[in-house]
Amino acid sequence: MTENLVDDITQSASLTLPDGQRADLPIVVGTEGERAIDISKLRAQTGYITLDDGYTNTGSCQSAITYIDGEAGILRYRGYPIEDIAKHCSFIEAAQLVIWGELPSPDQRSHFSDILTENSALPEDFRRHFAAFPPHAHPMSIMSALINALQSYDLPGLTIDSDEEFERVSATLMSKVRTIAAASYKSSIGEPIIYPRYDLRYVENFLHMMFSRPYRNFVPTAEATRALNLFLILHADHEQNCSTSTVRMVASGQANLYASVAAGVCALWGSLHGGANQAVIEMLDLILESGMSTKEYIAKVKDRSSGIKLMGFGHRVYRNFDPRSRILKDACDDLLNALNIDDPRLNIARELEEVALADDYFVSRRLYPNVDFYSGTILTALGIPPEMFTVIFAIGRTAGWIANWKEIHDNPASRIYRPRQIYVGPPQREWMNRFQREKATSQEFRVPDELRSDGGVVA
Repeated sequence: MTENLVDDITQSASLTLPDGQRADLPIVVGTEGERAIDISKLRAQTGYITLDDGYTNTGSCQSAITYIDGEAGILRYRGYPIEDIAKHCSFIEAAQLVIWGELPSPDQRSHFSDILTENSALPEDFRRHFAAFPPHAHPMSIMSALINALQSYDLPGLTIDSDEEFERVSATLMSKVRTIAAASYKSSIGEPIIYPRYDLRYVENFLHMMFSRPYRNFVPTAEATRALNLFLILHADHEQNCSTSTVRMVASGQANLYASVAAGVCALWGSLHGGANQAVIEMLDLILESGMSTKEYIAKVKDRSSGIKLMGFGHRVYRNFDPRSRILKDACDDLLNALNIDDPRLNIARELEEVALADDYFVSRRLYPNVDFYSGTILTALGIPPEMFTVIFAIGRTAGWIANWKEIHDNPASRIYRPRQIYVGPPQREWMNRFQREKATSQEFRVPDELRSDGGVVA
């Protein structure tokens, strides 16, 4: 806890209730001046709770991992601007920063990399799990199930009792999540699962396992490696979103790291969360199949009665621009130029970006391309199918999930999460047995004799 927070916690806000009760509630101020009213004792003092559907205005925790200022377009990991991290770090270095709070020294980086490499392969008997899924199984369902199963191999005691063990388990999970992701893809297309290689770095190894075949090794270009490395960095953490909050919720019950991360995968699977970049590609396919020009599509987007949306533009958190999108745009341009891919969807994406950014309708509403617009384009250019988009999102976000699990685990004052609710169901009712309920129901729906067409005669 910072000195700033300790000094300002003496400030308070007064709440006067209809029955005349008054509550003095402490004001908590974060490192960057964020202010919150601490209501943790409100119910005990007054009998009232707050109601905030969707937790839009509720801070669920104090966290030292990620800072976002949506109005100013700011994203920082552990105090470092995302622009600096993207420019100077590999994904593994960014992951170590997110999890442990500091950038690794060369020795720490090398040691963690060695653990990743040594634990990248799946146990031979574990590989049989993939055959248990039907061929059409979604890779996210496979990933979630197998992360849970993996703890039986990697974490048989369920608890983590030392810093050294936490480092080993974190590296093992990060490494094998990537292997499971690639193996789930191979299983879904009926190809042999590819073993990881000892001589490849994290991103290159993933692309190798995705696209190599037993008779032909895949060698990614430098632009492809850079683009995917940036994708993972930019998705490593993003404050208390749906999946990260889920991980913390599960972890608060003292669930193990693997179970908590598996829950995060399930939450990320939702179309309103991790599926946004897939929606971008579906939009491009729609434009292509309909034969519309990008200008015609934009005109339909501006006509609210059409029900057509421009996917990949705007963001719930960022009211100005998404800082991640600026970083990924450059990588996207470099990748498309280097690969020289003749994919009409990618051409449409570039046209959409150009048309929308020149249209005051979108500019005045601050509807700029977000990270999902460019990430969907990049993953398509890499040859990754849309059903794998959220899986790769999960690979990057695993670092943030681990970091948030660690905050819960390391906090001696941590309590199990248990939100309250406002009940709006029926009031107390008198119990009736089945025969009484049947009688009451028949009387309730009985048609008066004078309204019956049969004159009241029962057939």
